[in-house]
Amino acid sequence: MFTSIVVPVDLSEIEVSQSALERATALASVTNASLHLVYVRSILPITFMEYVPPSFDEEQQVDCEKRMADLVSKLRLTDKSKLTTSVRMGSIYSEILAEAEQRKADLIVIGSHRPAMATYLLGSNATTIVRHAACSVLVVRTEKNKI
Repeated sequence: MFTSIVVPVDLSEIEVSQSALERATALASVTNASLHLVYVRSILPITFMEYVPPSFDEEQQVDCEKRMADLVSKLRLTDKSKLTTSVRMGSIYSEILAEAEQRKADLIVIGSHRPAMATYLLGSNATTIVRHAACSVLVVRTEKNKI
C-alpha cells in the first residue's frame, strides 16, 4: 500500500498537526511504511536581519530540531527505526514537496484548518500541496473544525 509517508508538522500550531500525525502513524504501522516528519521554518525578511543576533538561524534550527525530537518521543509508533525528521527553511509548500520527492513519498498526510474566506481568496499551503504533489495527499481536519 504505502511505503513512504511525509507528514508536515507546524510546531507553532501542533494541534493542527496532531490529527494528521495520528492518522499517519496508524497508516505507517499497518503498512510498515517509513514515516518522515518535516517542519519548514520561514525565511526572515532581510529588513529584520539587523535586529537579530548573528547566531539567530543556528539557534532557531537547534530549537526546532529539539522540539521535533520532543514530538517524536510522544508518538505512538511501534517501530521508530523507520521514523525520520527534518527541519527545512523556505517556502512551506515547496519545501514539503521537495521533501516528499527526496523521500520518494507515496503519501503526504497534512493537517488543515477548516477553510475560511481568506483561504479561498489567497490559497493555502495545503491547497498548493494537493495541487502540485506527485503523490497522494490526505488532508486531515482538526477535530474542532469538523463539520
